[in-house]
Amino acid sequence: MRTDFLDALHVLVSHGVEFVLIGGVAANALGSPSVTTDLDICYERSDDNLERLVTALIALGARLRGPGVPDSAPFQLHPDTLRAGDSLTFATRAADLDVLGTPSGTRGFAELRANATLMDFGEGLEVWVCSLEDLMRMKTAAGRPKDRIELEVLGALRDELERRD
Repeated sequence: MRTDFLDALHVLVSHGVEFVLIGGVAANALGSPSVTTDLDICYERSDDNLERLVTALIALGARLRGPGVPDSAPFQLHPDTLRAGDSLTFATRAADLDVLGTPSGTRGFAELRANATLMDFGEGLEVWVCSLEDLMRMKTAAGRPKDRIELEVLGALRDELERRD
């Protein structure tokens, strides 16, 4: 499997998708050394943005992914499909991509965007990245063992950043 997070981010940005980067790649952008295998975003749920997100997912060759979901599972990428759900997981030509409307512990895009920082990923790619506090809140709410471990790393990162200031 190819993992090219920057390629996936370029496609999302070039299609005008409004989103905030969350999850492991956001943690890396904030300074975490943890390894991640997928790209997580929180997307804005307006009709126009759902259209743009669908177009970007099609450009990425997205197909539904998850435990027990065969590659041949029938699934239609359409704004109504995204509107009917909240969180979907995809395999794409660039990387596995999780799109979440309302991540655990949050009220969704507007809340996360208000606290996010626009970060430069190089080559003209600028992406809104969730705050460390919001990321920790999402990890706490998710409560999975891997999230509890990552909370320790993020807590140490927060402490180090506070010492630097």
